[in-house]
Amino acid sequence: MTASWRPTSRVTLLAGTAVGGGLDRVARALAAALEETRLLDVPVEVVNIPGDGARRVWREVFHHPGDPHLLSVSSSNLTTDRLLGVADLGHAETTPVAVLVSEAIAFCVPAASPLWSGGDLLQALARAPGDLNIVLATALGNPNHMALAETVRHAGHEAGTLRVRAFDSAPDAVAAVVTGAADLGAVSAASVVRALDEGTLRVLGLTAPGRMPGPLVAVPTWVEQGVSCTIGAWRGISGPPGMPAEAVAFWSEAMAAATGTAAWREALLRQSWAPMLVTGDALARYLEEEEAMMHAGLAGLGLLPEAAA
Repeated sequence: MTASWRPTSRVTLLAGTAVGGGLDRVARALAAALEETRLLDVPVEVVNIPGDGARRVWREVFHHPGDPHLLSVSSSNLTTDRLLGVADLGHAETTPVAVLVSEAIAFCVPAASPLWSGGDLLQALARAPGDLNIVLATALGNPNHMALAETVRHAGHEAGTLRVRAFDSAPDAVAAVVTGAADLGAVSAASVVRALDEGTLRVLGLTAPGRMPGPLVAVPTWVEQGVSCTIGAWRGISGPPGMPAEAVAFWSEAMAAATGTAAWREALLRQSWAPMLVTGDALARYLEEEEAMMHAGLAGLGLLPEAAA
């Protein structure tokens, strides 16, 4: 390590979903990988603060300025929430440390659904997109919603014709699909694996650019089915605003080391994540570019405040 600072007390890693949710799974995989690196002489504790689309966690982080022992799992929701006007906090009100992974989005239906393929879903969307009761996680306007919008556009309609409800976490959205309370779910790929194995839902398409290894290897991508939808949801790490530069340097190096461990490689396969390590100046550029892309996507969904005015 070249960083001059090191943690001197317990490190708290906050996840804005309940145990099993997308942000929680990243937090626990990272904690295990950090332990394998042996870079820390202090424990890492994962703390779940679910609710409000992970905004509760980011508000907690914001109220501990400069604390280098507090980290949270971040996502593109920090960008979209600010653009949508549903939160005052964005990436600028935290200290971005790293982007770690990208997670493909799975389009899933109940086991009893009459839809058996992506083609079936496209036909249903072409006929009457508003007839489908659709769920996603964790907030409207997120990458899951944008992937839905891209798909319904391919079917010849606009996203405003969809009936969409957002749950706080992917397990809740998956449960709605499994029980038949929803006709279609757009959720993180890893969150459907258990129900897929149990035969309680089917996955019609994935937004990955190519076939995914592991338990979803048999599921076709949207690209294979003629839809150029490769939108994914990234997960990363942020600290409180005003985190000292030497602490940011330490955590950036620690993330690089953690993502090189066997524990992390196993998590990538188990969770169907694509590696996506971005830190430092490249991270700042990535977030700027993402904001421009998200602005355009949200405008297309008709969700931007100025669009509604």
